[in-house]
Amino acid sequence: MTLETIIPVTHDLGDFKVRRTLPAKTRTMVGPFIFVDQFGPARLPAGHGMDVRPHPHINLSTVSYLFEGAIEHRDSIGSHAVIEPGAINLMTAGHGIVHSERSPAATRLDGPAFYGMQTWLALPDDKEEIDPAFEHVDAATLPVVETPGVTARVLMGTLWGTTASTTCHAPTIYADILLNAGSSVPIDAEADERAVLVTEGVARLDGVPLDPFTLYIIAPGHAATLTASTRSRAMLLGGGGFSTPRHVFWNFVSSSRDRINQAKQDWKAGYFPVVPGDETDYIPVPEVPLTVSYL
Repeated sequence: MTLETIIPVTHDLGDFKVRRTLPAKTRTMVGPFIFVDQFGPARLPAGHGMDVRPHPHINLSTVSYLFEGAIEHRDSIGSHAVIEPGAINLMTAGHGIVHSERSPAATRLDGPAFYGMQTWLALPDDKEEIDPAFEHVDAATLPVVETPGVTARVLMGTLWGTTASTTCHAPTIYADILLNAGSSVPIDAEADERAVLVTEGVARLDGVPLDPFTLYIIAPGHAATLTASTRSRAMLLGGGGFSTPRHVFWNFVSSSRDRINQAKQDWKAGYFPVVPGDETDYIPVPEVPLTVSYL
Protein backbone atom coordinates (compact mmCIF):
# COMPACT_ATOMS: atom_id res chain seq x y z
CA MET A 1 0.00 0.00 0.00
CA THR A 2 1.55 3.29 -1.10
CA LEU A 3 0.86 6.52 0.72
CA GLU A 4 2.04 8.91 -1.99
CA THR A 5 3.65 8.94 -5.44
CA ILE A 6 6.20 11.57 -6.47
CA ILE A 7 6.96 11.91 -10.19
CA PRO A 8 10.48 13.19 -10.82
CA VAL A 9 11.35 16.58 -12.23
CA THR A 10 13.85 15.89 -15.03
CA HIS A 11 16.73 18.26 -15.75
CA ASP A 12 18.35 17.63 -19.15
CA LEU A 13 21.99 18.70 -18.79
CA GLY A 14 22.89 17.83 -22.37
CA ASP A 15 25.18 14.84 -21.90
CA PHE A 16 22.96 13.27 -19.25
CA LYS A 17 19.69 13.66 -17.35
CA VAL A 18 19.08 14.19 -13.64
CA ARG A 19 15.73 13.08 -12.21
CA ARG A 20 14.78 14.72 -8.90
CA THR A 21 11.97 13.41 -6.66
CA LEU A 22 12.83 15.20 -3.40
CA PRO A 23 12.24 17.87 -2.34
CA ALA A 24 8.79 18.20 -3.92
CA LYS A 25 5.91 20.58 -3.35
CA THR A 26 3.82 17.81 -1.84
CA ARG A 27 6.56 16.35 0.37
CA THR A 28 10.03 17.45 1.40
CA MET A 29 11.35 14.42 3.32
CA VAL A 30 11.24 10.63 3.70
CA GLY A 31 12.94 9.90 7.00
CA PRO A 32 16.10 12.04 6.94
CA PHE A 33 16.23 12.04 3.10
CA ILE A 34 15.49 15.57 1.90
CA PHE A 35 17.07 15.42 -1.55
CA VAL A 36 16.93 12.47 -3.98
CA ASP A 37 18.55 12.66 -7.42
CA GLN A 38 19.01 9.84 -9.89
CA PHE A 39 21.41 10.59 -12.79
CA GLY A 40 22.20 8.72 -16.01
CA PRO A 41 22.80 6.21 -17.38
CA ALA A 42 24.98 8.06 -19.84
CA ARG A 43 28.41 8.10 -21.44
CA LEU A 44 29.98 11.49 -21.94
CA PRO A 45 31.85 12.32 -25.18
CA ALA A 46 35.53 11.40 -25.42
CA GLY A 47 37.70 14.00 -23.73
CA HIS A 48 34.84 15.33 -21.63
CA GLY A 49 33.96 14.81 -17.98
CA MET A 50 31.61 15.80 -15.20
CA ASP A 51 32.82 18.89 -13.37
CA VAL A 52 30.81 20.03 -10.36
CA ARG A 53 32.85 23.01 -9.19
CA PRO A 54 33.44 23.77 -5.49
CA HIS A 55 30.22 24.67 -3.67
CA PRO A 56 29.12 24.84 -0.02
CA HIS A 57 26.73 22.85 2.20
CA ILE A 58 25.45 23.28 5.76
CA ASN A 59 23.38 21.23 8.23
CA LEU A 60 23.19 18.06 6.08
CA SER A 61 25.05 14.97 4.90
CA THR A 62 25.51 14.12 1.23
CA VAL A 63 25.47 10.48 0.14
CA SER A 64 26.97 9.52 -3.24
CA TYR A 65 26.39 6.05 -4.70
CA LEU A 66 27.24 4.79 -8.20
CA PHE A 67 25.96 1.97 -10.38
CA GLU A 68 28.54 2.74 -13.06
CA GLY A 69 31.46 5.14 -13.49
CA ALA A 70 33.70 7.00 -11.05
CA ILE A 71 33.67 10.39 -9.28
CA GLU A 72 36.63 12.16 -7.69
CA HIS A 73 35.71 13.95 -4.45
CA ARG A 74 37.68 16.75 -2.78
CA ASP A 75 36.55 18.88 0.15
CA SER A 76 37.63 21.73 2.39
CA ILE A 77 38.66 19.47 5.29
CA GLY A 78 41.26 17.85 3.03
CA SER A 79 39.41 14.69 2.00
CA HIS A 80 40.26 13.23 -1.40
CA ALA A 81 38.64 10.00 -2.62
CA VAL A 82 37.48 8.37 -5.84
CA ILE A 83 34.16 6.59 -5.52
CA GLU A 84 33.36 3.60 -7.74
CA PRO A 85 30.25 1.37 -8.00
CA GLY A 86 29.03 -0.22 -4.78
CA ALA A 87 30.87 2.14 -2.43
CA ILE A 88 29.49 5.04 -0.38
CA ASN A 89 30.82 8.57 0.01
CA LEU A 90 29.23 10.19 3.07
CA MET A 91 30.10 13.85 3.57
CA THR A 92 28.69 15.55 6.67
CA ALA A 93 28.55 19.32 6.25
CA GLY A 94 27.66 20.27 9.82
CA HIS A 95 28.44 23.97 10.33
CA GLY A 96 29.88 24.21 6.83
CA ILE A 97 31.94 22.42 4.18
CA VAL A 98 32.89 23.01 0.54
CA HIS A 99 33.45 20.22 -1.98
CA SER A 100 33.86 19.47 -5.66
CA GLU A 101 32.97 16.37 -7.67
CA ARG A 102 34.70 15.69 -10.98
CA SER A 103 35.35 12.83 -13.38
CA PRO A 104 38.82 11.38 -12.70
CA ALA A 105 41.41 12.25 -15.37
CA ALA A 106 41.90 8.56 -16.24
CA THR A 107 38.24 8.20 -17.33
CA ARG A 108 38.09 11.27 -19.59
CA LEU A 109 40.04 9.98 -22.60
CA ASP A 110 37.34 7.56 -23.77
CA GLY A 111 34.43 9.46 -22.19
CA PRO A 112 33.32 8.54 -18.66
CA ALA A 113 30.22 6.53 -17.83
CA PHE A 114 27.84 8.25 -15.46
CA TYR A 115 25.04 6.46 -13.58
CA GLY A 116 23.99 6.57 -9.94
CA MET A 117 22.31 8.32 -7.01
CA GLN A 118 22.96 11.54 -5.10
CA THR A 119 20.98 12.01 -1.90
CA TRP A 120 21.08 14.42 1.02
CA LEU A 121 20.19 13.64 4.61
CA ALA A 122 19.03 16.35 7.00
CA LEU A 123 20.88 16.36 10.30
CA PRO A 124 18.90 16.16 13.58
CA ASP A 125 18.32 19.39 15.51
CA ASP A 126 21.14 18.72 17.98
CA LYS A 127 23.66 17.77 15.24
CA GLU A 128 23.07 20.42 12.58
CA GLU A 129 26.18 22.39 13.59
CA ILE A 130 28.58 19.50 14.26
CA ASP A 131 32.08 19.54 12.79
CA PRO A 132 32.35 18.62 9.09
CA ALA A 133 33.43 15.06 8.33
CA PHE A 134 33.97 12.71 5.39
CA GLU A 135 33.65 8.93 5.24
CA HIS A 136 34.40 6.61 2.31
CA VAL A 137 32.98 3.11 2.75
CA ASP A 138 34.32 0.52 0.29
CA ALA A 139 31.88 -1.78 -1.48
CA ALA A 140 33.60 -4.82 0.04
CA THR A 141 32.75 -3.66 3.57
CA LEU A 142 29.04 -3.05 2.94
CA PRO A 143 26.88 -6.08 3.79
CA VAL A 144 25.10 -7.94 1.00
CA VAL A 145 21.94 -9.96 1.67
CA GLU A 146 21.25 -12.71 -0.86
CA THR A 147 18.23 -14.94 -1.39
CA PRO A 148 17.32 -16.85 -4.57
CA GLY A 149 17.10 -14.26 -7.35
CA VAL A 150 17.77 -11.28 -5.06
CA THR A 151 20.98 -9.43 -4.13
CA ALA A 152 20.54 -6.47 -1.78
CA ARG A 153 23.42 -4.25 -0.64
CA VAL A 154 22.70 -2.49 2.67
CA LEU A 155 24.18 1.00 2.36
CA MET A 156 22.99 2.57 5.62
CA GLY A 157 21.18 1.35 8.71
CA THR A 158 19.72 -2.09 9.42
CA LEU A 159 17.67 -4.09 6.91
CA TRP A 160 16.82 -7.80 6.73
CA GLY A 161 18.73 -8.35 9.98
CA THR A 162 21.98 -6.87 8.61
CA THR A 163 23.59 -3.56 9.58
CA ALA A 164 25.92 -1.40 7.49
CA SER A 165 28.90 0.31 9.13
CA THR A 166 28.15 3.67 7.48
CA THR A 167 27.63 6.45 10.03
CA CYS A 168 23.99 7.42 10.63
CA HIS A 169 23.34 10.69 12.45
CA ALA A 170 19.60 9.90 12.52
CA PRO A 171 17.72 6.59 12.10
CA THR A 172 18.30 5.77 8.42
CA ILE A 173 17.73 2.92 5.98
CA TYR A 174 19.19 2.79 2.48
CA ALA A 175 19.66 -0.20 0.17
CA ASP A 176 20.39 -1.12 -3.45
CA ILE A 177 18.25 -4.11 -4.49
CA LEU A 178 18.85 -6.23 -7.61
CA LEU A 179 16.14 -8.75 -8.55
CA ASN A 180 15.92 -11.36 -11.27
CA ALA A 181 12.64 -11.74 -13.16
CA GLY A 182 10.01 -13.35 -10.92
CA SER A 183 11.93 -12.73 -7.69
CA SER A 184 10.54 -10.94 -4.64
CA VAL A 185 11.88 -9.24 -1.51
CA PRO A 186 10.00 -8.09 1.61
CA ILE A 187 10.26 -4.41 2.51
CA ASP A 188 10.96 -4.18 6.25
CA ALA A 189 8.26 -2.22 8.08
CA GLU A 190 10.24 -1.07 11.15
CA ALA A 191 11.25 2.38 9.84
CA ASP A 192 8.86 5.31 10.36
CA GLU A 193 9.03 6.32 6.70
CA ARG A 194 10.04 4.33 3.62
CA ALA A 195 10.10 4.79 -0.14
CA VAL A 196 11.04 2.74 -3.20
CA LEU A 197 12.47 4.01 -6.49
CA VAL A 198 12.97 1.67 -9.48
CA THR A 199 15.96 2.62 -11.65
CA GLU A 200 16.01 -0.39 -14.01
CA GLY A 201 13.55 -2.96 -15.27
CA VAL A 202 9.89 -3.58 -14.50
CA ALA A 203 8.79 -4.19 -10.91
CA ARG A 204 5.63 -4.22 -8.79
CA LEU A 205 4.91 -3.28 -5.17
CA ASP A 206 2.17 -5.50 -3.72
CA GLY A 207 1.17 -6.28 -7.31
CA VAL A 208 0.95 -2.62 -8.41
CA PRO A 209 3.30 -1.71 -11.34
CA LEU A 210 5.95 0.90 -10.51
CA ASP A 211 6.90 3.58 -13.01
CA PRO A 212 10.68 3.95 -13.39
CA PHE A 213 12.39 6.80 -11.52
CA THR A 214 9.20 7.60 -9.57
CA LEU A 215 9.35 7.68 -5.76
CA TYR A 216 6.69 5.55 -4.07
CA ILE A 217 6.08 6.33 -0.38
CA ILE A 218 4.98 3.25 1.56
CA ALA A 219 2.35 3.63 4.28
CA PRO A 220 3.80 3.41 7.83
CA GLY A 221 3.75 -0.08 9.30
CA HIS A 222 2.71 -1.73 6.04
CA ALA A 223 4.71 -4.88 5.25
CA ALA A 224 5.11 -4.52 1.47
CA THR A 225 6.59 -6.93 -1.09
CA LEU A 226 8.66 -5.85 -4.10
CA THR A 227 8.48 -8.23 -7.07
CA ALA A 228 10.37 -8.04 -10.38
CA SER A 229 8.69 -8.79 -13.70
CA THR A 230 12.05 -8.43 -15.49
CA ARG A 231 15.57 -8.11 -14.15
CA SER A 232 15.28 -4.95 -12.07
CA ARG A 233 17.06 -2.59 -9.72
CA ALA A 234 15.36 -0.58 -6.97
CA MET A 235 16.54 1.75 -4.23
CA LEU A 236 14.91 1.53 -0.80
CA LEU A 237 15.31 4.58 1.44
CA GLY A 238 13.85 6.14 4.58
CA GLY A 239 14.22 6.14 8.35
CA GLY A 240 12.93 8.04 11.34
CA GLY A 241 10.52 10.88 10.70
CA PHE A 242 11.59 14.44 11.62
CA SER A 243 9.29 16.44 13.90
CA THR A 244 10.98 19.77 13.06
CA PRO A 245 10.51 21.10 9.50
CA ARG A 246 13.55 21.69 7.30
CA HIS A 247 14.08 24.60 4.92
CA VAL A 248 15.90 24.16 1.62
CA PHE A 249 17.63 26.70 -0.57
CA TRP A 250 20.18 25.70 -3.23
CA ASN A 251 22.79 23.55 -1.44
CA PHE A 252 21.70 24.58 2.03
CA VAL A 253 19.37 22.69 4.39
CA SER A 254 18.52 23.85 7.90
CA SER A 255 15.81 24.05 10.54
CA SER A 256 16.43 27.82 10.54
CA ARG A 257 15.68 30.23 7.69
CA ASP A 258 18.07 32.73 9.27
CA ARG A 259 20.88 30.14 9.23
CA ILE A 260 20.39 29.57 5.50
CA ASN A 261 20.37 33.30 4.80
CA GLN A 262 23.59 33.64 6.78
CA ALA A 263 25.18 30.81 4.78
CA LYS A 264 24.23 32.54 1.53
CA GLN A 265 25.90 35.74 2.66
CA ASP A 266 28.97 33.87 3.96
CA TRP A 267 29.46 32.14 0.59
CA LYS A 268 29.08 35.40 -1.32
CA ALA A 269 31.58 37.08 1.03
CA GLY A 270 34.15 34.28 0.70
CA TYR A 271 34.01 33.20 4.35
CA PHE A 272 33.77 29.46 3.63
CA PRO A 273 37.08 27.51 3.46
CA VAL A 274 38.60 26.52 0.11
CA VAL A 275 39.07 23.02 -1.29
CA PRO A 276 42.76 21.98 -1.35
CA GLY A 277 43.64 21.01 -4.91
CA ASP A 278 40.58 22.79 -6.33
CA GLU A 279 40.98 26.33 -5.01
CA THR A 280 40.49 28.54 -8.06
CA ASP A 281 36.92 27.83 -9.17
CA TYR A 282 33.52 27.90 -7.50
CA ILE A 283 29.76 27.99 -8.12
CA PRO A 284 28.11 31.29 -7.18
CA VAL A 285 24.79 31.42 -5.34
CA PRO A 286 22.11 31.38 -8.06
CA GLU A 287 19.27 33.84 -8.09
CA VAL A 288 16.86 30.98 -8.88
CA PRO A 289 18.32 27.60 -7.89
CA LEU A 290 17.46 24.38 -9.75
CA THR A 291 16.86 22.76 -6.38
CA VAL A 292 13.22 23.27 -5.41
CA SER A 293 13.43 25.78 -2.58
CA TYR A 294 11.24 26.16 0.48
CA LEU A 295 12.52 29.16 2.40
